[in-house]
Amino acid sequence: MKNINIKNRIKRLKNEILKKGLDTIIIFSDENRRYLSGYTGENGSYAETAGFIVITKNQLILACDFRYYEQAQNETDFYTVILYKESFSKAVSDILQSVNAKKVGIESLGLTYYHYKEIKKQNSNNRLNIEVIAIDETLKFFRIKKDEYEIEIIKNALAIAETSFMQFKEKICKGMTEKQAAWILEKLMRENGADSMSFKVIAASGKNSAFPHAIPSKRKFNISEPLVFDFGTKLDGYCSDTTRTLVIKKPDDQFKQIYEIVFQAQKKAIDKIKPGVKASFIDKIAREYIDSTKFKGKFKHSLGHGVGMAIHEEPRLSRFNDMILKPEMVVTIEPGIYVPEWGGIRLENMIKITNHGAEVLNTMGYDNYIV
Repeated sequence: MKNINIKNRIKRLKNEILKKGLDTIIIFSDENRRYLSGYTGENGSYAETAGFIVITKNQLILACDFRYYEQAQNETDFYTVILYKESFSKAVSDILQSVNAKKVGIESLGLTYYHYKEIKKQNSNNRLNIEVIAIDETLKFFRIKKDEYEIEIIKNALAIAETSFMQFKEKICKGMTEKQAAWILEKLMRENGADSMSFKVIAASGKNSAFPHAIPSKRKFNISEPLVFDFGTKLDGYCSDTTRTLVIKKPDDQFKQIYEIVFQAQKKAIDKIKPGVKASFIDKIAREYIDSTKFKGKFKHSLGHGVGMAIHEEPRLSRFNDMILKPEMVVTIEPGIYVPEWGGIRLENMIKITNHGAEVLNTMGYDNYIV
Protein backbone atom coordinates (compact mmCIF):
# COMPACT_ATOMS: atom_id res chain seq x y z
CA MET A 1 0.00 0.00 0.00
CA LYS A 2 1.34 3.41 -0.90
CA ASN A 3 2.85 5.21 2.09
CA ILE A 4 1.26 8.49 1.06
CA ASN A 5 -2.21 6.94 1.34
CA ILE A 6 -1.53 5.74 4.87
CA LYS A 7 -0.07 9.09 5.93
CA ASN A 8 -3.17 10.88 4.69
CA ARG A 9 -5.48 8.41 6.42
CA ILE A 10 -3.68 8.78 9.73
CA LYS A 11 -3.85 12.56 9.38
CA ARG A 12 -7.60 12.41 8.73
CA LEU A 13 -8.17 10.23 11.78
CA LYS A 14 -6.02 12.45 13.97
CA ASN A 15 -8.23 15.36 12.95
CA GLU A 16 -11.22 13.33 14.16
CA ILE A 17 -9.41 12.78 17.47
CA LEU A 18 -9.04 16.51 17.97
CA LYS A 19 -12.67 17.21 16.99
CA LYS A 20 -13.97 14.81 19.61
CA GLY A 21 -11.54 15.88 22.30
CA LEU A 22 -9.92 12.43 22.38
CA ASP A 23 -6.26 11.90 23.16
CA THR A 24 -6.07 8.25 22.05
CA ILE A 25 -7.74 5.88 19.59
CA ILE A 26 -7.52 2.07 19.58
CA ILE A 27 -8.29 0.03 16.46
CA PHE A 28 -8.95 -3.73 16.56
CA SER A 29 -10.59 -4.82 13.29
CA ASP A 30 -8.66 -6.30 10.37
CA GLU A 31 -10.00 -3.77 7.87
CA ASN A 32 -9.38 -0.57 9.83
CA ARG A 33 -6.05 -1.80 11.17
CA ARG A 34 -4.85 -2.50 7.62
CA TYR A 35 -6.37 0.70 6.24
CA LEU A 36 -4.41 2.78 8.76
CA SER A 37 -1.13 0.86 8.84
CA GLY A 38 -0.71 -1.49 5.86
CA TYR A 39 -0.35 -4.43 8.28
CA THR A 40 -2.08 -7.49 6.81
CA GLY A 41 -2.43 -9.71 9.89
CA GLU A 42 -5.94 -11.11 10.32
CA ASN A 43 -7.84 -11.97 13.47
CA GLY A 44 -8.68 -15.62 13.97
CA SER A 45 -11.67 -17.17 15.66
CA TYR A 46 -13.42 -15.81 18.74
CA ALA A 47 -11.00 -14.06 21.12
CA GLU A 48 -7.98 -14.67 18.85
CA THR A 49 -6.46 -11.40 17.65
CA ALA A 50 -3.67 -10.37 15.29
CA GLY A 51 -3.05 -7.25 17.35
CA PHE A 52 -4.21 -3.65 17.63
CA ILE A 53 -3.04 -0.16 16.81
CA VAL A 54 -2.95 2.85 19.11
CA ILE A 55 -2.95 6.36 17.67
CA THR A 56 -2.28 9.48 19.73
CA LYS A 57 -1.36 13.00 18.72
CA ASN A 58 2.34 12.14 18.66
CA GLN A 59 2.56 8.34 18.65
CA LEU A 60 1.68 5.43 16.37
CA ILE A 61 1.88 2.00 17.99
CA LEU A 62 1.12 -1.45 16.59
CA ALA A 63 1.07 -4.20 19.21
CA CYS A 64 0.95 -7.94 18.50
CA ASP A 65 2.22 -11.27 19.80
CA PHE A 66 5.22 -13.25 18.48
CA ARG A 67 3.21 -14.86 15.64
CA TYR A 68 2.84 -11.53 13.88
CA TYR A 69 5.78 -9.48 15.20
CA GLU A 70 8.20 -9.88 12.28
CA GLN A 71 5.37 -9.52 9.76
CA ALA A 72 4.22 -6.30 11.40
CA GLN A 73 7.75 -4.89 11.34
CA ASN A 74 8.10 -5.69 7.64
CA GLU A 75 4.73 -4.22 6.65
CA THR A 76 4.62 -0.95 8.59
CA ASP A 77 6.76 2.15 8.13
CA PHE A 78 5.31 4.69 10.52
CA TYR A 79 4.46 2.58 13.57
CA THR A 80 6.47 1.50 16.57
CA VAL A 81 5.84 -2.25 16.71
CA ILE A 82 5.54 -3.63 20.22
CA LEU A 83 5.74 -7.34 21.03
CA TYR A 84 3.53 -8.34 23.92
CA LYS A 85 4.29 -11.58 25.74
CA GLU A 86 1.39 -11.72 28.15
CA SER A 87 -2.33 -11.36 27.49
CA PHE A 88 -3.96 -9.15 24.86
CA SER A 89 -5.94 -7.30 27.52
CA LYS A 90 -2.83 -6.59 29.60
CA ALA A 91 -1.06 -5.27 26.52
CA VAL A 92 -3.93 -2.86 25.82
CA SER A 93 -3.98 -1.64 29.40
CA ASP A 94 -0.20 -1.30 29.64
CA ILE A 95 0.05 0.70 26.42
CA LEU A 96 -2.81 3.00 27.45
CA GLN A 97 -0.90 3.61 30.65
CA SER A 98 2.38 4.24 28.79
CA VAL A 99 0.82 6.90 26.52
CA ASN A 100 -0.95 8.50 29.50
CA ALA A 101 -4.37 8.01 27.91
CA LYS A 102 -7.27 9.85 29.53
CA LYS A 103 -10.03 9.99 26.93
CA VAL A 104 -9.96 6.99 24.58
CA GLY A 105 -11.92 6.37 21.40
CA ILE A 106 -12.40 2.65 20.99
CA GLU A 107 -13.52 0.55 18.03
CA SER A 108 -16.07 -1.45 19.98
CA LEU A 109 -17.36 -3.43 16.98
CA GLY A 110 -13.88 -4.90 16.55
CA LEU A 111 -13.71 -6.00 20.17
CA THR A 112 -15.33 -9.08 21.67
CA TYR A 113 -17.21 -8.75 24.94
CA TYR A 114 -14.71 -11.20 26.44
CA HIS A 115 -11.80 -8.92 25.60
CA TYR A 116 -13.73 -5.84 26.72
CA LYS A 117 -14.25 -7.36 30.18
CA GLU A 118 -10.59 -8.38 30.40
CA ILE A 119 -9.36 -4.91 29.41
CA LYS A 120 -11.69 -3.30 31.92
CA LYS A 121 -10.32 -5.62 34.60
CA GLN A 122 -6.71 -4.80 33.68
CA ASN A 123 -7.42 -1.07 33.70
CA SER A 124 -8.83 -1.46 37.19
CA ASN A 125 -5.74 -3.40 38.28
CA ASN A 126 -3.51 -0.66 36.84
CA ARG A 127 -5.70 1.95 38.54
CA LEU A 128 -6.26 3.76 35.27
CA ASN A 129 -8.90 6.46 35.25
CA ILE A 130 -9.83 6.36 31.56
CA GLU A 131 -12.96 7.63 29.84
CA VAL A 132 -13.86 5.27 26.99
CA ILE A 133 -15.98 6.42 24.03
CA ALA A 134 -17.15 4.21 21.15
CA ILE A 135 -16.17 5.71 17.79
CA ASP A 136 -17.79 3.11 15.54
CA GLU A 137 -20.05 5.68 13.85
CA THR A 138 -17.01 7.73 12.86
CA LEU A 139 -15.11 4.68 11.62
CA LYS A 140 -18.14 3.36 9.73
CA PHE A 141 -17.91 6.27 7.32
CA PHE A 142 -14.14 6.70 7.40
CA ARG A 143 -13.53 4.35 4.44
CA ILE A 144 -16.68 5.27 2.51
CA LYS A 145 -14.90 7.10 -0.33
CA LYS A 146 -12.34 5.25 -2.43
CA ASP A 147 -9.31 6.97 -3.95
CA GLU A 148 -7.82 6.09 -7.34
CA TYR A 149 -5.43 3.57 -5.79
CA GLU A 150 -8.30 1.73 -4.10
CA ILE A 151 -10.48 1.80 -7.23
CA GLU A 152 -7.68 0.25 -9.27
CA ILE A 153 -7.31 -2.64 -6.82
CA ILE A 154 -11.07 -3.22 -6.77
CA LYS A 155 -11.09 -3.30 -10.58
CA ASN A 156 -8.25 -5.83 -10.57
CA ALA A 157 -10.09 -8.01 -8.04
CA LEU A 158 -13.21 -7.78 -10.18
CA ALA A 159 -11.26 -8.71 -13.32
CA ILE A 160 -9.98 -11.89 -11.66
CA ALA A 161 -13.52 -12.82 -10.60
CA GLU A 162 -15.00 -12.19 -14.03
CA THR A 163 -12.24 -14.00 -15.94
CA SER A 164 -12.72 -16.97 -13.62
CA PHE A 165 -16.49 -16.96 -14.06
CA MET A 166 -16.21 -16.98 -17.85
CA GLN A 167 -13.95 -20.03 -17.57
CA PHE A 168 -16.35 -21.58 -15.08
CA LYS A 169 -19.34 -21.18 -17.41
CA GLU A 170 -17.72 -23.59 -19.85
CA LYS A 171 -17.63 -26.30 -17.19
CA ILE A 172 -21.26 -26.10 -16.03
CA CYS A 173 -23.34 -29.14 -16.92
CA LYS A 174 -26.42 -31.06 -15.90
CA GLY A 175 -25.70 -33.27 -12.90
CA MET A 176 -23.03 -31.01 -11.38
CA THR A 177 -23.75 -30.37 -7.71
CA GLU A 178 -23.87 -26.96 -6.06
CA LYS A 179 -20.87 -27.93 -3.93
CA GLN A 180 -18.86 -28.98 -6.96
CA ALA A 181 -19.73 -25.74 -8.75
CA ALA A 182 -18.75 -23.57 -5.77
CA TRP A 183 -15.40 -25.35 -5.47
CA ILE A 184 -14.60 -25.14 -9.20
CA LEU A 185 -15.33 -21.41 -9.25
CA GLU A 186 -13.30 -20.77 -6.09
CA LYS A 187 -10.39 -22.83 -7.45
CA LEU A 188 -10.38 -20.84 -10.69
CA MET A 189 -10.42 -17.53 -8.83
CA ARG A 190 -7.46 -18.58 -6.72
CA GLU A 191 -5.55 -19.89 -9.74
CA ASN A 192 -6.16 -16.59 -11.52
CA GLY A 193 -4.58 -14.58 -8.71
CA ALA A 194 -7.09 -13.99 -5.90
CA ASP A 195 -5.62 -13.71 -2.41
CA SER A 196 -8.83 -15.21 -1.03
CA MET A 197 -12.58 -15.08 -1.48
CA SER A 198 -14.52 -11.98 -0.47
CA PHE A 199 -17.06 -14.43 1.00
CA LYS A 200 -18.02 -18.06 0.53
CA VAL A 201 -19.20 -18.68 -3.03
CA ILE A 202 -22.99 -18.99 -3.34
CA ALA A 203 -24.05 -21.60 -5.88
CA ALA A 204 -27.80 -22.21 -5.70
CA SER A 205 -29.96 -24.17 -8.13
CA GLY A 206 -33.67 -24.65 -8.69
CA LYS A 207 -35.77 -24.02 -5.61
CA ASN A 208 -32.61 -23.41 -3.54
CA SER A 209 -32.01 -20.24 -5.56
CA ALA A 210 -35.04 -18.72 -3.84
CA PHE A 211 -32.77 -18.36 -0.77
CA PRO A 212 -30.65 -15.21 -1.28
CA HIS A 213 -27.80 -16.57 0.85
CA ALA A 214 -28.16 -20.27 0.07
CA ILE A 215 -25.40 -22.62 1.21
CA PRO A 216 -24.13 -24.92 -1.59
CA SER A 217 -25.54 -28.43 -1.18
CA LYS A 218 -25.35 -31.79 -2.94
CA ARG A 219 -28.32 -30.82 -5.09
CA LYS A 220 -27.64 -31.47 -8.78
CA PHE A 221 -28.17 -28.96 -11.57
CA ASN A 222 -31.07 -29.63 -13.92
CA ILE A 223 -32.08 -28.28 -17.31
CA SER A 224 -34.25 -25.12 -17.47
CA GLU A 225 -33.93 -24.16 -13.80
CA PRO A 226 -32.27 -20.99 -12.44
CA LEU A 227 -28.64 -21.27 -11.31
CA VAL A 228 -27.57 -18.34 -9.12
CA PHE A 229 -23.87 -17.66 -8.54
CA ASP A 230 -22.77 -14.93 -6.12
CA PHE A 231 -18.98 -14.63 -5.94
CA GLY A 232 -16.08 -12.28 -5.31
CA THR A 233 -12.34 -12.19 -4.86
CA LYS A 234 -10.17 -10.40 -2.36
CA LEU A 235 -6.98 -8.78 -3.65
CA ASP A 236 -4.54 -6.63 -1.66
CA GLY A 237 -7.18 -6.21 1.03
CA TYR A 238 -10.08 -5.18 -1.24
CA CYS A 239 -13.20 -7.10 -2.26
CA SER A 240 -15.22 -7.60 -5.40
CA ASP A 241 -18.84 -8.77 -5.50
CA THR A 242 -20.82 -10.01 -8.50
CA THR A 243 -23.92 -12.15 -9.09
CA ARG A 244 -25.01 -13.86 -12.29
CA THR A 245 -27.96 -16.17 -12.94
CA LEU A 246 -27.63 -18.85 -15.63
CA VAL A 247 -29.73 -21.66 -17.04
CA ILE A 248 -28.78 -24.95 -18.71
CA LYS A 249 -29.97 -25.33 -22.31
CA LYS A 250 -33.52 -24.00 -22.36
CA PRO A 251 -35.05 -21.40 -20.01
CA ASP A 252 -38.77 -21.68 -19.39
CA ASP A 253 -41.13 -18.73 -19.88
CA GLN A 254 -41.05 -17.76 -16.21
CA PHE A 255 -37.25 -17.67 -16.20
CA LYS A 256 -37.18 -15.38 -19.24
CA GLN A 257 -39.86 -13.11 -17.79
CA ILE A 258 -38.23 -12.74 -14.37
CA TYR A 259 -34.75 -12.32 -15.85
CA GLU A 260 -35.90 -9.40 -17.99
CA ILE A 261 -37.69 -7.73 -15.06
CA VAL A 262 -34.61 -8.00 -12.82
CA PHE A 263 -32.35 -6.77 -15.62
CA GLN A 264 -34.57 -3.73 -16.23
CA ALA A 265 -34.84 -3.01 -12.49
CA GLN A 266 -31.07 -2.91 -12.22
CA LYS A 267 -30.71 -0.73 -15.31
CA LYS A 268 -33.32 1.76 -14.12
CA ALA A 269 -31.62 2.05 -10.72
CA ILE A 270 -28.15 2.56 -12.21
CA ASP A 271 -29.49 5.21 -14.59
CA LYS A 272 -30.70 7.27 -11.60
CA ILE A 273 -27.47 7.10 -9.59
CA LYS A 274 -25.70 10.43 -9.22
CA PRO A 275 -24.25 12.55 -6.43
CA GLY A 276 -26.85 14.22 -4.25
CA VAL A 277 -29.56 11.57 -4.40
CA LYS A 278 -30.54 9.47 -1.40
CA ALA A 279 -29.57 5.81 -1.16
CA SER A 280 -33.22 5.05 -0.38
CA PHE A 281 -34.31 6.70 -3.64
CA ILE A 282 -32.18 4.31 -5.72
CA ASP A 283 -33.63 1.34 -3.83
CA LYS A 284 -37.11 2.75 -4.47
CA ILE A 285 -36.56 2.92 -8.24
CA ALA A 286 -35.79 -0.79 -8.54
CA ARG A 287 -38.34 -1.89 -5.94
CA GLU A 288 -41.26 0.03 -7.42
CA TYR A 289 -40.50 -1.31 -10.88
CA ILE A 290 -40.50 -4.91 -9.64
CA ASP A 291 -43.63 -4.27 -7.58
CA SER A 292 -45.39 -2.98 -10.70
CA THR A 293 -45.22 -6.52 -12.11
CA LYS A 294 -46.97 -9.68 -10.95
CA PHE A 295 -43.94 -10.34 -8.73
CA LYS A 296 -44.82 -7.62 -6.25
CA GLY A 297 -43.26 -8.30 -2.86
CA LYS A 298 -40.80 -10.88 -4.20
CA PHE A 299 -37.81 -8.53 -3.88
CA LYS A 300 -37.25 -8.42 -0.14
CA HIS A 301 -33.60 -7.54 0.53
CA SER A 302 -31.85 -4.20 0.06
CA LEU A 303 -30.80 -3.13 -3.41
CA GLY A 304 -27.11 -2.97 -2.63
CA HIS A 305 -24.26 -1.96 -0.38
CA GLY A 306 -20.84 -0.38 -0.34
CA VAL A 307 -17.80 -2.55 -1.05
CA GLY A 308 -14.17 -2.00 -0.09
CA MET A 309 -11.94 -3.69 2.43
CA ALA A 310 -15.09 -5.32 3.80
CA ILE A 311 -17.67 -6.97 1.58
CA HIS A 312 -20.48 -4.97 3.20
CA GLU A 313 -19.74 -1.32 3.91
CA GLU A 314 -21.53 1.99 3.83
CA PRO A 315 -23.48 3.24 2.02
CA ARG A 316 -26.30 0.71 2.30
CA LEU A 317 -28.73 1.11 -0.58
CA SER A 318 -31.78 0.38 1.49
CA ARG A 319 -35.29 1.81 1.62
CA PHE A 320 -34.44 2.78 5.22
CA ASN A 321 -31.19 4.65 4.51
CA ASP A 322 -31.46 8.30 3.49
CA MET A 323 -27.71 8.85 3.20
CA ILE A 324 -26.76 11.16 0.34
CA LEU A 325 -24.65 9.48 -2.33
CA LYS A 326 -21.33 11.15 -3.17
CA PRO A 327 -18.58 10.76 -5.78
CA GLU A 328 -15.94 8.06 -5.16
CA MET A 329 -18.32 5.72 -3.36
CA VAL A 330 -18.35 2.13 -4.66
CA VAL A 331 -21.61 0.19 -4.36
CA THR A 332 -23.37 -2.89 -5.65
CA ILE A 333 -26.74 -2.87 -7.41
CA GLU A 334 -28.30 -6.31 -6.98
CA PRO A 335 -32.07 -6.61 -7.42
CA GLY A 336 -33.60 -10.06 -7.26
CA ILE A 337 -36.92 -11.85 -7.47
CA TYR A 338 -37.45 -14.96 -5.34
CA VAL A 339 -40.34 -17.37 -5.87
CA PRO A 340 -40.66 -20.12 -3.23
CA GLU A 341 -40.45 -23.68 -4.61
CA TRP A 342 -39.48 -22.36 -8.07
CA GLY A 343 -36.30 -20.40 -7.45
CA GLY A 344 -34.81 -16.95 -7.77
CA ILE A 345 -32.96 -14.68 -10.15
CA ARG A 346 -30.48 -12.04 -8.97
CA LEU A 347 -28.15 -9.84 -11.02
CA GLU A 348 -25.38 -7.80 -9.43
CA ASN A 349 -22.86 -5.29 -10.72
CA MET A 350 -20.40 -3.02 -8.95
CA ILE A 351 -20.77 0.72 -9.49
CA LYS A 352 -18.47 3.67 -8.91
CA ILE A 353 -20.32 6.93 -8.27
CA THR A 354 -18.76 9.68 -10.40
CA ASN A 355 -19.14 13.46 -10.37
CA HIS A 356 -22.07 13.22 -12.77
CA GLY A 357 -23.53 9.71 -12.51
CA ALA A 358 -22.44 6.09 -12.30
CA GLU A 359 -19.66 4.01 -13.84
CA VAL A 360 -20.26 0.26 -14.07
CA LEU A 361 -17.01 -1.41 -13.02
CA ASN A 362 -17.96 -4.83 -14.38
CA THR A 363 -16.94 -5.62 -17.95
CA MET A 364 -18.84 -8.93 -18.11
CA GLY A 365 -22.30 -8.42 -19.61
CA TYR A 366 -25.56 -10.30 -19.18
CA ASP A 367 -25.74 -11.89 -22.61
CA ASN A 368 -25.22 -15.61 -23.03
CA TYR A 369 -26.91 -16.62 -19.80
CA ILE A 370 -27.73 -19.99 -21.39
CA VAL A 371 -25.05 -22.66 -20.90
